[in-house]
Amino acid sequence: MALAVRGETGTAIPKRIIPCKTPANAASCYWTHGRLAFYNGNPAFRLWKIGTHRLLGIYSGPSADRFGEDNEHLELPSNVERTFIPTHNRIFGDFEVCPLELERQGAMQAACIELAKNLVVEK
Repeated sequence: MALAVRGETGTAIPKRIIPCKTPANAASCYWTHGRLAFYNGNPAFRLWKIGTHRLLGIYSGPSADRFGEDNEHLELPSNVERTFIPTHNRIFGDFEVCPLELERQGAMQAACIELAKNLVVEK
């Protein structure tokens, strides 16, 4: 189970087991409005950046094994994990994503989700 740390408001924020935002990738992280859903294929968790034709393949973080179990046992922010039931709903919201590789035209980009807010669930 993940450890908890105290946030600015004094509430417990679960600490990630696999860090998404690291000193090496922090400068490339950004906020985007998107839809997180479960797809057939690898990676199964994908984030569509609304208003674009871009899909991000979501992994736990830079140190995650992209070809192993991470595809099925993804670590997400706690508020997403509480509401997202992969085979039953999709989640719209604002996501702080950290790219895990360079963007290439016509290819899905690997990324992880550090934070999420303004979540809306669609069944």
